[in-house]
Amino acid sequence: MKVSELMKKAIVVEENISLRNAAKIMSEKAIGSLIVVKGEKIAGIITERDILKNVDQLSSKLSKIMSKNVITISPKKSIDEAASLMSESKIKRLPVVDNGEIVGIITATDIIVHSDALNEDFLIG
Repeated sequence: MKVSELMKKAIVVEENISLRNAAKIMSEKAIGSLIVVKGEKIAGIITERDILKNVDQLSSKLSKIMSKNVITISPKKSIDEAASLMSESKIKRLPVVDNGEIVGIITATDIIVHSDALNEDFLIG
């Protein structure tokens, strides 16, 4: 199965919005992360965990709090490759990028729910 078959729509926000606004968007959309962009390029990712760790800085801009150096994956890759990449990188979400354009996001939960033959290290790790 390919990443493109499992990915969901990614919600993208500009890096200059506040952590409070990011939390509001995540709550309204019932999602656990936002992809942060500067112009057309991925600048970072913000997760529920990032918000909880920085709850005393809700007026701060995302650019100060987001995780940078975001690891991405191609929609053409297999979900096994996505699972391995998540496991090796110790992350739970991968923005899906095709020809430099954000086309979706895939999470560890998405993979686990839809796969019956995953690498055991991914499930444990």
